[in-house]
Amino acid sequence: MPVGCHDQIAMIKSSALPPAVVALTLRQWLRKNLFSGPLNSLLTLGCLLLIAWGGGNLLHWSFGVAQWGVIQENFPRFFVGRYPQDQWWRLGVLLVLILGTVATALWAHQKRRLGSILLALPFISAIALWLIGGGLGLATVPTSLWNGLLLTLLVSFSSTVLAFPLGVALAVARQRQELPILQLLSTGYIELVRGLPLIGILFMAQIMVPLVLPQGWQWDRLLRAIAGLVLFNAAYLAENVRGGLQAIPKGQTEAAQSLGLNPLLTLGLVVLPQALRIAIPAIAGQFIALFKDTALLSLFALLELTGIARSVLAQPQFLGRYNEVYLFIGMIYWLFCFGLSRMSRRLE
Repeated sequence: MPVGCHDQIAMIKSSALPPAVVALTLRQWLRKNLFSGPLNSLLTLGCLLLIAWGGGNLLHWSFGVAQWGVIQENFPRFFVGRYPQDQWWRLGVLLVLILGTVATALWAHQKRRLGSILLALPFISAIALWLIGGGLGLATVPTSLWNGLLLTLLVSFSSTVLAFPLGVALAVARQRQELPILQLLSTGYIELVRGLPLIGILFMAQIMVPLVLPQGWQWDRLLRAIAGLVLFNAAYLAENVRGGLQAIPKGQTEAAQSLGLNPLLTLGLVVLPQALRIAIPAIAGQFIALFKDTALLSLFALLELTGIARSVLAQPQFLGRYNEVYLFIGMIYWLFCFGLSRMSRRLE
């Protein structure tokens, strides 16, 4: 081989490598990002003064003014509400079940078997509701006693598990031009639901549905809330998944068909996995929004995390302690939402 060929091959290999990462010292990083010029330095100093002033006031309020006794005395209520204390062991079993599912999902993600875990989620959700309500001959605990963070997690998790397959089905149906009736129905449903506010759908689920159901067919208030959240979020998830489907090149479908795959296998094994991977950020954002939207259930006498906070503030000895209570539940919301965002980034 001529000598020049070796040089060309070496140049090609070096161009294929990622650029070298230059490690900056702390002083170099500060100079590059925060003090690169007069205006940038002035903005940095102004922000630091604002943070110092706000942080100082917050620390003074937290340790000198705030009365955290409202959190200390009602700590269990924020998490389990009025759930009977002698039945808290059920929640411990449920926690072990959830942690086991998360650990299994992480293992399955490493082994490329995450699909089997996703298929098991509906059954896990049903087992959780069954155990908390009084399965295996246990004492029945009415849903009116499911309050606080317990209710928030149950509603958001169950709604997510049920809304995801419905949203995927709606997205696929809207893309099927060879089935115009199915496409028209799915499109009409998505546009109708996306044009309505969530509180309106929850109002119909809680107030209007019992009026039209026949006598003896009254659904539990919690089930009606979950149904409303599922129907609402499925429409938004459908659009997220549809965006992922439209991003897949047509050549992927043609390649699958050339291998002899029928339309169902082409969709399930080739197109849909790639579309869901593309749509992960939007889907994760919708799940986070669903977790926060459960706060609207407090308007319908379902005491989730926000509702139980309002009930705590209604106690005579804790009147006016809004800052402490809402800061505490705000931190709980933030921790779960931040955890969901990090998990979605890890999955992505």
